[in-house]
Amino acid sequence: MALHALPLPAADLWLDPHFLSPTLAAALCDDLRAAVPWEQRSIRLFGREVAQPRLTAWYGDPGAAYTYSGLRWEPRPWRQQLDTLRRRVEAATGHRFNSVLLNLYRDGHDSMGWHADDEPELGPAPTIASLSLGATRRFRLRPRPGGPAAEPLGLDLGSGSLLLMRPPTQAHWQHALPKTSRAVGPRLNLTFRWVAGG
Repeated sequence: MALHALPLPAADLWLDPHFLSPTLAAALCDDLRAAVPWEQRSIRLFGREVAQPRLTAWYGDPGAAYTYSGLRWEPRPWRQQLDTLRRRVEAATGHRFNSVLLNLYRDGHDSMGWHADDEPELGPAPTIASLSLGATRRFRLRPRPGGPAAEPLGLDLGSGSLLLMRPPTQAHWQHALPKTSRAVGPRLNLTFRWVAGG
């Protein structure tokens, strides 16, 4: 299956729910969970330091440093399977990427709060390609303040799915991965990006 457009006003959103086969997606999830040097960094929230509710890693070309939530990430050199995935995502989307942010959600207690990927390093019109591995989780989008008069959207992103967010999506929409009380296994998310200067 190829990418198909999702109807969302003031956005350019595409989804391929079966970008990777279940067997390949499961093998990649297991390998990356075991091999990546995961970190759990702290951020300042309402005046106090709190640990991010997920594990994270950053890979990319030399110079593709990235800063978000006050944290600066220097890229680790590409692992072979990450570079292979990057080339495959580039071929499917027609976009180039020089870095990838990996987030490991260990269970339903791990999450990502509301945000837009609009850091200065990503440029004025960023394209983000998001690959999901492991457990299915509900990915949510909502209009940014002053954005389109539209209802929020929820997407159940399964293992091996690829979501492409092209401009102007980040300018008008926020996204999140909320906590869930359901018993759910680990989920690994890889968001490929182009960082200016990298």
